[in-house]
Order: sequence, then C-alpha cells, then structure tokens
Amino acid sequence: MDIQIILIKAAQLIASLAFLVTIHEFGHFIPARIFKTKVEKFYLFFNPWFSIFRYRKVNGTKRFSWFTKETPKDWEDGSDKTEWGIGWLPLGGYVKIAGMIDESMDKDQMAQPAKPYEFRTKKPWQRLIIMIGGVTVNLIAGFIIYGAIAWYWGGAELNTSNLKSGMAIHPYLAKYDVVSGDLITKVNGDEVTSFDDINRGLLLRNKTILTLVRDGKTLERKLPEGIDQELFQNGAMSIATFRALSNGVESIISGGLAEKAGLKKGDRLLTIDGDMVAYFDDIQTALYAKRSKKAALLVLRGTDTVLIQTKVTAEGTIGFGAQNKFTEDTLALTKVSYSIGESMSKGIFGGTQLLRDYVAQFKFVFTKKGATSVGGFTRIGDMFAPVWDWKVFWFNTAFLSFALAFMNILPIPALDGGHVVFLLYEWITGKEAPQKILETAQYVGFFLLLGLMIYANGNDLIQLVFK
Repeated sequence: MDIQIILIKAAQLIASLAFLVTIHEFGHFIPARIFKTKVEKFYLFFNPWFSIFRYRKVNGTKRFSWFTKETPKDWEDGSDKTEWGIGWLPLGGYVKIAGMIDESMDKDQMAQPAKPYEFRTKKPWQRLIIMIGGVTVNLIAGFIIYGAIAWYWGGAELNTSNLKSGMAIHPYLAKYDVVSGDLITKVNGDEVTSFDDINRGLLLRNKTILTLVRDGKTLERKLPEGIDQELFQNGAMSIATFRALSNGVESIISGGLAEKAGLKKGDRLLTIDGDMVAYFDDIQTALYAKRSKKAALLVLRGTDTVLIQTKVTAEGTIGFGAQNKFTEDTLALTKVSYSIGESMSKGIFGGTQLLRDYVAQFKFVFTKKGATSVGGFTRIGDMFAPVWDWKVFWFNTAFLSFALAFMNILPIPALDGGHVVFLLYEWITGKEAPQKILETAQYVGFFLLLGLMIYANGNDLIQLVFK
C-alpha cells in the first residue's frame, strides 16, 4: 500500500479515536464535578513514563510542561484543580478520579482516610452515574453523528424495479437456487430499499426468507436456520450488489496463481471452462465452482485470444483485480434528503440498528474462522477512505462510538462495565467489595485487555506478512 494512503488512513483513525476518547472521558468528568468529586487528571492517550503535554493551574498560576517524566513537586498544591494532558500512547485515555481504584493503581491514596471529595465517599447511585457517563456520551454522540450525516449528505434508496440486469449474488447461494441475475425484492416480507437489507438481513438480523423475481416470475426461497454461519464460514460477506460488466484485468497480485499462470494486466476474460463471463459476478461464480481445482481461461490479449490454465484457491480466487464498468442500473439508487427532524429520527433508528448489527456480529467471533478474523488497529484503519472523505470519516466515527460504548460496558474488570458490576453489588448488598478484590480485579482486567490487544494486532501482522 502506498505510504501516503497509510498516513491518510492513520491520521483519520487517530483523529476519530481522539475525538471519541475525549468526549468519553468528559462523560466521566462532568458528573464527577457535579457531585463535587475531585478529578486529579484528564488525559487524552496514555502517558506511561512521560507526557507530551500537561497543563494545570497551581496557586492561581497557569503551568505548562512539555515532555516531562513525572509531575514536579511544585505542581502539587493540594487544590482540586485538574491536570490536563496528552500522552504519547494512543490506545485510549483516562480521568484519574480521587479515591477510586482505576488504571493508576494509586494504593497510597487509598491507604489514607477517605476524604469528602473522593469517589469512595459518594453515594452508590452517584458513583454509578459517574461510571456510566462515558458510555452514555458515546451512545448519544453516535446517534447525533448518524443523524447529522443523514441531514447533511442525505441518504440513498434502492428502487429494485429499476435493476434491469438483476443483482450480483454471491455464488454460495446457488445451492439454494438464488443466483446472479435474480432480483431480490423482499426479505422476510419487507421491501428491499438497500443492499444492506439483504446483506445484513441474512448475516446479522436472523432473516431467512427471500422473495425474488426471475424471468418475470415471482419466487420465494426459504433459507435454513443457521444460514448466517454458513455464509460467514464460506466467505459470503457481500451477498448482493450491483452487477458490473467485466472490462478487463486491472492488476495482478504478485506471486499469485494468476501471475504464475501467465495472466497479464489488460487481458479481458471471455470464457471460463467454456462458459461466457460478461459480468464480473460471472467470473466470481465460475471460479467459485472450480475451488481447489483447475480452470481454463480464454482471454482476449490485444487482438489475439489466449488459453490459460490456472489453479484456483479454496476461496475461489486466482489473484487479480478487475476493471469493471457499472451499468445504468446504478440509477436505481436515488438520493433522499431529510429535514432536521427526519434526520434525527433517522439517526436514532439507523444508529440503533447499527449498534444491534455490531453486537450481532459477535456470534461469528466465537468460531475458528471468526477468531482469526479479529483485527486490531490496521483493520480498523482500513475502514477509512484512502483520501480524506468527511462522510466516511464521520460514519466510521459514529460506528466506533457505538463500538466503544458496547465494549466499555462489558463486565470486564478495568473497563467501565467492571466497575459497574462492583457498584451494583454494593448497592444491592449494602456492602462494599474489599479493596484487595478491586485491586486484583483491576490487574486481571488489565492483563486480559492487553492480551486481547496483542492477539488482535498480531492477527493484523500475520495478515500483512502472509496475505
């Protein structure tokens, strides 16, 4: 990948996370201050060993510090002023709330008698509000951003009756007699107004009944329960989309089967094993049928026709990128404008569905293929456009805001959800969890999250090295 593209994607990812982390921490900071709880530090990104920047008002004097290893003694005046800073490790952020077992693990403070301004002296319901503040802000932000996108850029609606060539259907569904060229008009009786209605409907929303039109006839296909796992395990993540005319080979993957077989950039595929391939999905279907076997490609090279014999991978690919030409069917997608009220409604409804889809995809994580598909910062960065696209940026930011809210509320020690569990225990039983248990849980949660982070980013590294 071009270094410029990598830097643009990385910049978008860091900007998105910086925004989300900041508002998340303000979600803790604001209720803490409302309940007169001392917030000692507010940091964007983590600062082990040293900070890039820090600011604090001490005895009426504003103090700034750059690239310092630890807080100077002259900063410690015992006031309730918060130290603001930027760390060097962009893995999140934190607020250090006095009298609370958190990532700072300030045991010396906890060993002192409790003070009125500390977290541990506040009522359980007040502490609960402080702890869920970050998640709440992320959820609200996700809905607002999603609604703002609908208001500013509008939406798009698919009119299936204008798809003259039908749809490109993933070849796996051929076993259920749903093939490219079919026009899927309804999913579980609901009209299809976007390809997501089909793709997410089958994969994430437990829908199994397709109404389709083929050669002017309306047909119904009842897919089996568990079709979502079937599709995922067989790589059918994009089930339906526009049909595109195949206009030639645009790129060849170095060291791939296509290169070894002699396929060249500019070649135009005419047939695969004697079957004509006018559309790109024809190529996908023909190669998918020859998985782990050999295929004969007849290609047009200049004015000559060349027959190429190649092996096909178990996924039904040979390693080339196609230059496709979309047809007038793309006109079936029309822009829809929303008023402010409509866009906010769209934000709430669409954002809720986006959150549900995110939660639903975790059913794939607990499978062998799903475990190897878990990615870290590289795969998250790949969500962003190779150029700075504000619409894509804000859509991904809304998605990540929902993702951060969900992940943070999980009952894992060291996350907000872990603190909530102990608070609920105290509220119900009237007894505080022992400090030793809180400290141990914090360590366990930290190492668990560290392990998950290493695993996810390790998958990214393996993908980069061996893809």
